[in-house]
Amino acid sequence: MRNTPPPGDRIAKVLARAGVASRREAERMINAGRVAVNSKTIDSPALNVTVNDKIIVDGKPISEPEPTRLWLYHKPPGLVTSTRDEKGRATIYDSLPEDMPRVMSIGRLDLNSEGLLLLTNDGGIKRKLELPSTGWLRKYRVRVNGRPKDEDFAPLRNGLIVEGERFQPMTVTLDRQQGANAWLTVGLREGKNREIRRAMEDIGFAVNRLLRVSYGPFQLGALKAGEVEEVRRRVMRDQLGLDEGVKPGNPSKRPVRPQRKRATVSKKHRN
Repeated sequence: MRNTPPPGDRIAKVLARAGVASRREAERMINAGRVAVNSKTIDSPALNVTVNDKIIVDGKPISEPEPTRLWLYHKPPGLVTSTRDEKGRATIYDSLPEDMPRVMSIGRLDLNSEGLLLLTNDGGIKRKLELPSTGWLRKYRVRVNGRPKDEDFAPLRNGLIVEGERFQPMTVTLDRQQGANAWLTVGLREGKNREIRRAMEDIGFAVNRLLRVSYGPFQLGALKAGEVEEVRRRVMRDQLGLDEGVKPGNPSKRPVRPQRKRATVSKKHRN
């Protein structure tokens, strides 16, 4: 006889779908005793819940899941991609429009990097798009100091190991020389910490500007630094294959697109 799986979905998935946190972070919250189901604190994510279960996080009931939404954000340099920073530095969340709902970044850009960040209110989508198995190509405009030749980038195209960590092959195009610097276009399908900077340093070139211009099918385009633009629901469904996984809401009503507004970034964060 086959065991019938319990009804509902795993608690971490439900929390992620409700925009509480990513699945991984939700599991940490559960392990820390911050989540209760039907008035009982749980300490393991190995639990299925249904719409009839009452879920409390940090003493407050979770909200009903909203339709999945996705935004494009042009991160300026000088901002940290996290909800808070132990060093007190400004984060991207300090600069988002006030009418934005609670969102999570899909992947990160380091402090001095800039360009396209995807933001979502759905922890499940965040997890899906960050997985290497998703295979989305991420393209960057990269400026390095020096006068490289095309053959210098062979190690990056073949894949290399930096400080014991393996980097998958990248696509590298040498675009032009500009004085003492060279501009490159780099593409990769994984997002390890400071991957491009570390790979370039390993072959002898220092990166002095790094701008992400695309993440899978989504393009930075003419979005200016600090601006946010919501992806239309139909485009999001088509690109993410979420026809059955996204709550349609009112299909005749387009999602509200927040007005583009430049984030207020102090001068000390612009350089």
